[in-house]
Amino acid sequence: MAGMADTTDTTGPSGRAGHPLLARHAAALELFTDRVHAVGADQWDAPTPCTDWSVRDLVNHLTAEQLWVPSLVRDGATIDSVGDSFDGDMLGPDPVASWDTASAASREAFREPGALDRTVHLSFGDTAADFYCGQMTTDLVVHAWDLSRAIGADERLPDDLVAFSVREITPYAADLAKSGLFAPAVEPPQGADVQTKLLSLLGREV
Repeated sequence: MAGMADTTDTTGPSGRAGHPLLARHAAALELFTDRVHAVGADQWDAPTPCTDWSVRDLVNHLTAEQLWVPSLVRDGATIDSVGDSFDGDMLGPDPVASWDTASAASREAFREPGALDRTVHLSFGDTAADFYCGQMTTDLVVHAWDLSRAIGADERLPDDLVAFSVREITPYAADLAKSGLFAPAVEPPQGADVQTKLLSLLGREV
């Protein structure tokens, strides 16, 4: 949540390029990018922990999510004004290149001077851009695990991103389950580590 996000600005009054939230968002993008680049040519149709989503569906979803960011954060667009521009297949014949382009655009939009201080018009109402950035960061982290499991990559997530995501998502995890964006929480195994607790909170069977 916006109130849970890091707020220390390490760049001083001239800008927010070194804001800790931006660093975590960039790290989450890099994490997911690493997994996208690891997808084998024969793995795009493989199933994922996300019900009814193949690897291609998952990457397409995250690609569309990144494509929304410049419109919402930089341009001040609304859901209605963007319409169905980012519906359907956003990957085309080169899924990796499409992801790289979308992720770079998302990163740069959030890094523009003053971007985190803006208000974005989301489906559930006007929202602080830093809250939106925190949500997007957590989404990338959790789906990086989904993609890792689907393609047989390393499922261990960076400790700092896991800790951030737990702080970010805990206050509204139940609402996400009600919205259908994530499955209902499952009980984590006894003695579970923080990563497992995060994944269990979002309905993942680890």
